[in-house]
Amino acid sequence: MKKITLFGCSWRFLALLILFYVCYLGGAQTISGKLPDIKPEPGLVSVGIGLLLGGITNTILVAALVLSSRWRSLRLTLLLSMAYFGAVTFVMQIETWYFLSDITVNAELMPYLFVMGLPVAFLFVPLSVWILGKGRNLNMTTSVNTIAIPFRQWIWKLGLIAVAYVTLYWLAGYFIAWQNPELRSFYGSPGAITPFWEHTANTLRTNPGLFLFQVMRAMIWTLCALPVIFGSKLNAWWTALLVALLFSIPQNLGHIMENSLIPGASVRLSHFIETASSTFIFGLIVVWLLHRKHESVKDLFGS
Repeated sequence: MKKITLFGCSWRFLALLILFYVCYLGGAQTISGKLPDIKPEPGLVSVGIGLLLGGITNTILVAALVLSSRWRSLRLTLLLSMAYFGAVTFVMQIETWYFLSDITVNAELMPYLFVMGLPVAFLFVPLSVWILGKGRNLNMTTSVNTIAIPFRQWIWKLGLIAVAYVTLYWLAGYFIAWQNPELRSFYGSPGAITPFWEHTANTLRTNPGLFLFQVMRAMIWTLCALPVIFGSKLNAWWTALLVALLFSIPQNLGHIMENSLIPGASVRLSHFIETASSTFIFGLIVVWLLHRKHESVKDLFGS
């Protein structure tokens, strides 16, 4: 019986992996011929190894998100598909638009970077729900996890989430990514690095919209986490791990392969370390704040 079960699981995983590649490569075809004519430097791994790692990690992550949910059928399919698209494609590509529109991404390519993510989110995720046996409503409870967070708590928790994300984003951006002179040059700031507080003050003066933009991204990240948090049948720690992985892994694996949008290998590596670490920590914080109601800020720390 154990051998039969293991055999069934293996074939399901293999089927999901093949489906992921079909959906991913189908989406990638939408940008074929539209990428900038730039020869990128080799990545940490070859494209083949990178695609293998991306397929395995995405398949495992989506399977974990499906199987850990108390929901089934249409509710699980729609909410998880939208959460995946929002966290993996939308919130990342609006940052591509913000920073790379004047460097390597032209107006023709930009919409297709969003379209590229549609097949995985809205074909692979629904098919995963079905293949993993969660496609039918078996008259089991599928109610929303009853986390009765009062409206006033939502206000200050969302405020803390915004502050946490902007802080993580800015600290990781400066102390990890911005330390790389090749990265600074790529974004139009060659030369010696400006001290942290001077750099922060200059950005607040010349580009205050950047911080408002990142607050908006924090709210989108949070919206994507809600279906996982409210649907999870796992404890808070495992739920936090799933959200942290959803926020940090699928979006950043592209940095380990050659990429003509960011052709410099050291620039991609700096971004990989910066964004994977900061968004992972941010995912933990979001679940910590929203997995239950808290009577006060002190209650966040159990006091």
